[in-house]
Amino acid sequence: MQNLKRRFLNLPEYLLIAAVIFYWVSTAVVINPVAIGLLVVLILQLFFKNRIIGIVIPGILIMASFYMLLAMMSELNEFPVFNADARKLLLVGLSFFLSTILVSGVMIYKYASPKPV
Repeated sequence: MQNLKRRFLNLPEYLLIAAVIFYWVSTAVVINPVAIGLLVVLILQLFFKNRIIGIVIPGILIMASFYMLLAMMSELNEFPVFNADARKLLLVGLSFFLSTILVSGVMIYKYASPKPV
C-alpha cells in the first residue's frame, strides 16, 4: 500500500511534463520560451525535489489554468450556436485544464505535507 501511495505521489511531475509537451506541440512554435522554461523547471524538480519549488510551480499552474478556463468560457460565448466545434472546445479545454488543476493539487499536497513522502 505504501508503494502504491509513493508511486501515485510521484506521478504529478510526469503528468505536468506531458501537459507542457502537449501545450508546446499545440502552439506549433518550435522555440517556445514558456514551454521550454516550464519543461526545464519540472525536469529539475524531478531530480532535486525542492519543497518551495514543488509548491510554487503547481500554484502558478493552477492560477494559469483558472485564467485559461475563463478565457475558454469567453471564447465559448462567441459561438452563435453550440455546434460540434464548441463541443470539442469545451471537451478538450475542460479535460486539459481541470486535469492540470487536479494534478497540481496532488503535487501541492505532496510537497506541503509535514513529513517527506
